[in-house]
Amino acid sequence: MIECLIVGDSIAVGTAQQRPECVSLSQGGINSRDWNKKNAGNSVAASTVIISLGSNDTKDIRTIWELQTLRDKVKADRVYWIMPAIKPHVQKMVQVVADSYGDTVLPIISLQKDGVHPDTKGYRAIANSTRVK
Repeated sequence: MIECLIVGDSIAVGTAQQRPECVSLSQGGINSRDWNKKNAGNSVAASTVIISLGSNDTKDIRTIWELQTLRDKVKADRVYWIMPAIKPHVQKMVQVVADSYGDTVLPIISLQKDGVHPDTKGYRAIANSTRVK
């Protein structure tokens, strides 16, 4: 089994840069629906899975359904969700899905000026929080 897998959007891309030992199925700008379509045939199995999705979801995307569809595929000992820094309604959906599985939700503690992406300190905190000690 893969030790670490990171899935999702540009925040996942940045997290993967801080966790180069992890396999990454991430793409900048991708929303949860498109991620699920693009990765329908990919395994989402690892000891640790880190998910960042929702920041790019628009009103026509059934975010809760897409996040649940992804999470139903995950086989992992530990699952971490990176809480989007924007869209409170999406934040609630991430929390609901994570809570239903007993997953850990990580806040972004330090943001870039765009108010969306972690800065270096924020990415390091995410990376450190997801490492098995």
